[in-house]
Amino acid sequence: MRKTIPKLTLLLASVILVSGCFERHRSTDSLCEAEPQLCADTNLNDGQCRLQRVNLIWQRYEVQKDPSDKEKFKELQYTYDYQKCLEYAARIEPTELKERKTHRTQAMLSAYASIKRLNLELADSNDPEILYFRWSQGDRDALRKFLRLEGTPEMETPEMQLALATFYTTKDQEKTIQLLKHSLELYPRKPKIKPEIIQGLATLSHQNGANEHAYLWAKVGGKLAIPVASQEKLNAFYPMSDERRSELNEQAERIAQALSDGRFLASMAD
Repeated sequence: MRKTIPKLTLLLASVILVSGCFERHRSTDSLCEAEPQLCADTNLNDGQCRLQRVNLIWQRYEVQKDPSDKEKFKELQYTYDYQKCLEYAARIEPTELKERKTHRTQAMLSAYASIKRLNLELADSNDPEILYFRWSQGDRDALRKFLRLEGTPEMETPEMQLALATFYTTKDQEKTIQLLKHSLELYPRKPKIKPEIIQGLATLSHQNGANEHAYLWAKVGGKLAIPVASQEKLNAFYPMSDERRSELNEQAERIAQALSDGRFLASMAD
């Protein structure tokens, strides 16, 4: 009997802990009822843009709990998704309840206003992801701030190394290749590798006349289910001996496995 008491205590503690981890609001409807300001400017009770609306409402709730730049940036992204959907939905003529079209239009205008507000709130952020986004929208000052972060810990992610590479593509191809390889070094085990990295390495190697590297990265892409070029095209583009082709195929296999294991090093592709 003594042995069952600790087990029962542990079980009860686990139940209490798990139940305490549940969100107070179990559904979007209950959230909107409790926090109407999060939902009032959306097209509620409308089948159009439901997924985008739900994502935005819950992200607004996250921002309410944690008004950090990162959470606001997520809200901005969800608002853009919602706005794009509404722009399409506003053109649809409802078969019933004609006022739904008006609600969609009003929600779309509110989304525009939210985007403007969030952009202003994030204008002074030094978060590299936000700076990169603002640069992509044409903000040259954001680009200067973004480039100044090069070499800092904040930039040591695959996404930010890829972002840096996009800047250097037309300015320094060798550096671009180094950045792309480094981005691969930063992926964890079983990564979801952005196809642009592998495709970029294959393309830049081809442009630089580094045919064996171009072939190698194309084969790595193939092993990772990233479309680059068919074997027939590779054979035509990069003629070489069967022995050398076999060696590169084996190297590509090792690189693909290393990437899958999260232990890739740039020197593996030398």
